[in-house]
Amino acid sequence: MVLMQAFNGAGDTFTPTKITFVFSWMFQLPCSYWLAVTMEFGPDGIFMVMALTQALMAIAAIIIFRQGHWKVKIV
Repeated sequence: MVLMQAFNGAGDTFTPTKITFVFSWMFQLPCSYWLAVTMEFGPDGIFMVMALTQALMAIAAIIIFRQGHWKVKIV
């Protein structure tokens, strides 16, 4: 979460939006449904996917942050 806000503070608001869209809407939502309903894990499946999504978002933010594209954004 800190890196996502670091992007925002540097003026790069598109990167956190893109990361959130990909992981929350395209990964977390379908996986939560799959684990909770199809695999019958219920709320436990949703919480497992939420933890996994946050970890994946952190890894993606670290990788993108280290690339340094946020440094060239004009505020």
